[in-house]
Amino acid sequence: MKILFVHQNMPGQYRELIQWLAAQGGHELVFLTQRTPAPEIPGVTSVVYRAHHTPAADAYGLSKVWEEAAGAGFGAAMAARRLDRDEGFRPDLVLGHTGWGELLFFKDIWPDVPVLGFFEYFYRMKGGLVGFDPADPPSDHAPFLMRARNTVPYANFDAVDLGQVPTEWQKGTFPAHFHSKFYTCHDGIRTDLLRPDPEVTLGLSRLERPVTRQDEVFTYMARNLEHSRGFHIFMRALPKILSARPNARVLVLGGNEVSYGSPSKHPGGLRGEMEAEVGAEIDWDRVHFLGRVPYSDFCKVVQLSRCHIYLTMPFVLSWSLLEAMAMQATVVSSDVAPVREVVTHGETGMLVDFFDVDRLAAQVIEVLTDPGGFAHLGRAARAHVVEKYDFLSRCLPEHVARMNSLVPAARRIVLPDQKVGAGLIPPDSASR
Repeated sequence: MKILFVHQNMPGQYRELIQWLAAQGGHELVFLTQRTPAPEIPGVTSVVYRAHHTPAADAYGLSKVWEEAAGAGFGAAMAARRLDRDEGFRPDLVLGHTGWGELLFFKDIWPDVPVLGFFEYFYRMKGGLVGFDPADPPSDHAPFLMRARNTVPYANFDAVDLGQVPTEWQKGTFPAHFHSKFYTCHDGIRTDLLRPDPEVTLGLSRLERPVTRQDEVFTYMARNLEHSRGFHIFMRALPKILSARPNARVLVLGGNEVSYGSPSKHPGGLRGEMEAEVGAEIDWDRVHFLGRVPYSDFCKVVQLSRCHIYLTMPFVLSWSLLEAMAMQATVVSSDVAPVREVVTHGETGMLVDFFDVDRLAAQVIEVLTDPGGFAHLGRAARAHVVEKYDFLSRCLPEHVARMNSLVPAARRIVLPDQKVGAGLIPPDSASR
């Protein structure tokens, strides 16, 4: 099959699928992206495109998101036209993310080529990020801005033949009439490659010897250390945890930028703000901010962890939660709807109210005090992820079946009896 992937940050949600397809051979795979340099994936041709237009920083707020999406969409469409005209590449199928407008005009280039779009999130005034935190109430203009932002998914509804959403919670954020075009299936987790490792070690610059599973280590991670992923809640719980567990140390992964929501007004970002708020109460010798690390080091950090803290407001579920569960981590997470879809309290992890700092601290202390008493949670978490989210056995067959439903029989992908595994591409971050 000839497949064109479209994602501004290659490989995005297609990390596992495109590697598997390339490993099978026999497919012509092209990836259209804005990312430079584009990752090198054997068997995949990457093509970098530029947005045709980007809005000014002070562009009108109600049309700014659409202006940016239209500029990206037209840039992607012109790149697709050049692929057809100059390279003779006409795909059998286009797969791409709908969030940035990249797929908007593909039907104007190839009217008969089916498009399968990834739908990630529909902004609402209730039940999601907006208005969740009482300390950050939405402005009077928020309803209008949310409706204007959703012009992009509305336009994409007619730009695709079929839509994928990774979780039921994310599907539920979209209006009901979208659901007729949707199928729900996660991108997939390579549970065959993500396993616990009792022999894992990790060197830290401040320590003379590597840390091991014998050390009392707990962890927190997010793509960026921001409000939407509960970094401020984690930091407020940290003094109590470290005070109660004098031999424990914490490894913190994540950048100091903002992916979602409003940035901190502190010059040091939210990390600087929280260090100023609770810094005098923390033993900094036992706190290790590692920033963004290679994927192999992320895995080691989770494999070392006696307790992995995952916090989020109601928003898109991070890959890192499922990956941590696959590595048999004992997870303490926020009790919000997208997390409850994958974590059952007391069975596959422990859930606490997002805003309850004292309960978060107490729960982490309980796990660190009696890791053996909570070890069954990690085993059950891995079993659950293997059953529901494993890429090779669960998600791949569903995605291939949906892709095949859009193309003639002669062009369809055949799943081999002996599934071929491919190595992991180190992503920018294990978390969305």
